[in-house]
Amino acid sequence: MKLHEPVTGGPCWAELGTDDLAAAERFYGGLFGWRPETDPGQRASGHTVARLGGAAVAGLTPLSRPGQPVAWDVVFAVRDADTAVRQVTAAGGTVAEGPVDVPGHGRFVVVVDPTGALFQLWQPGSFTGAGVLNAHGSLGWVELLTREPDRAADFYTTVFGWTVTASAYYPQWGIGGADFGGMVTMDDKFPHEVPAHWLPYFAVTDVDTAAAGATDGGGTVLMEPVSPPDGPRIAVLRDPRGAMFGVYRAGDER
Repeated sequence: MKLHEPVTGGPCWAELGTDDLAAAERFYGGLFGWRPETDPGQRASGHTVARLGGAAVAGLTPLSRPGQPVAWDVVFAVRDADTAVRQVTAAGGTVAEGPVDVPGHGRFVVVVDPTGALFQLWQPGSFTGAGVLNAHGSLGWVELLTREPDRAADFYTTVFGWTVTASAYYPQWGIGGADFGGMVTMDDKFPHEVPAHWLPYFAVTDVDTAAAGATDGGGTVLMEPVSPPDGPRIAVLRDPRGAMFGVYRAGDER
């Protein structure tokens, strides 16, 4: 990711919704070295911030929405949540939850794009998002997997003003000249029941070690470590409760 801090319109956070918060804390703590910290003001809700050193890097929360699967949500920063909701719905998206105020921190909305991929919007207050990006254990890339890439491109460029770097192999999303993510067209290799979705990638110093560590921690390797053309070494993993995420070798971005 060429972004080094959260910016309006770009990815600012990743949040895991899980049915076993303690298990998530153990798994990701062992894999990335995260230290869980529960905000006293949100202790009743169970919302936990994962930290590396003093920096917040990701959120871990109990399931809260009806029918919500165990999954990672990618979060994008907006100036005004209400305005963003109007832009999302005008472009063909829908609202799943919110806007909701998080007192003292900001405001969030859960939305779904026209191809079925869920993501969140964050209007920052005192909390702007991840305190570090692109370093080991932190968010470093986001990827949209969809069966309707043209429709998705129209939606996101309209709502956020993103650029799309033309590539038959792997289109990349950008903002302000900085690429931060990509798009994969879901073909017949993806089971029909798997919906369009956003996938966060976390930076690691060694992808193969991370894949082995995920297995040792009770997770699964969905895509074995691979080095794609003109890209960093990557792997796609699943935690013990079923949430998918990617890892990539930090420092190899182009």
